[in-house]
Amino acid sequence: MTVTMREQMVLTIEDIFERDERAALLLAAISRVQFEPVLQRYPLRAYNLGIMEQSLVSVAAGMALEGFIPFVHSITPFLVERPYEQIKDDFCYQQLEGNFISTGASYDYGTDGMTHHGLADVPLLKNLPGMQIVVPGTAGELDRLLREAYGNGSPTYYRTAASTNPHEFAVRFGKLEVVKRGSRAAVVAVGSSLAYVQPAVDDLDVNLLYCTTVAPFDSETLRNVYQGSNIIVVEPYYEGTLVPDICAALRDRPIRVEAIGVPRRVLSQYGTPEQHDAAVGLTPHDIRQRIDRFLQA
Repeated sequence: MTVTMREQMVLTIEDIFERDERAALLLAAISRVQFEPVLQRYPLRAYNLGIMEQSLVSVAAGMALEGFIPFVHSITPFLVERPYEQIKDDFCYQQLEGNFISTGASYDYGTDGMTHHGLADVPLLKNLPGMQIVVPGTAGELDRLLREAYGNGSPTYYRTAASTNPHEFAVRFGKLEVVKRGSRAAVVAVGSSLAYVQPAVDDLDVNLLYCTTVAPFDSETLRNVYQGSNIIVVEPYYEGTLVPDICAALRDRPIRVEAIGVPRRVLSQYGTPEQHDAAVGLTPHDIRQRIDRFLQA
């Protein structure tokens, strides 16, 4: 049976709790049922605070100051946008370690309307000093990256989604995975976007780089793999988020960049993730058309 990223999050945190007495869990009602064994077994370091996300983050910061490593969890917009100031002030400005794990990106809850969309999470958090951002493409990759980075001393955001890639990689925190090599361009696919990027470029003479750590971005691998000027980045959130990092990585050479992702406009329609992907052009066919136009320009 296939395990979802959300299910894997629960399994991984349960195991970390048994191995590491510093682990703490703070919920805002979301996933309370799934985490019931942890809440029951560890009442002194696992809490469901209810739907008050600003307080949730501040309580987590207090636990971090006491030596705990908190795991903070909710739906994407409620975990990032509601308590954004608390994440900034209480964690980033104080340089505390903690793990923020969302569920529902980008529009997994699209049938509930735009208030439940999580398109701005990564663009917003990239503005915060010291914030690490992880975007796995499978449940197994989430498990691997969470175990590797959860106690590394920094605030870290893990973005989970219902959609997953068909193939899993032995990803490493902070590193790009080289999926294929070519000469005409470098295509950087972030997280679950690899599922529709890989078939789009399968027969193209391009490098395909798989990115599961958005911040810090692996500039070294990008520079070493590709010496040309054509860069294409495909992201499952608002488009263009990684462009500044790519420009900084290749600042000593002239480059052209095509940014593909969710357009920065209001998505006012209800629908499934697949319907939203089709509406905004995140399908293999649409991505291939944009790449072809870019390379021919």
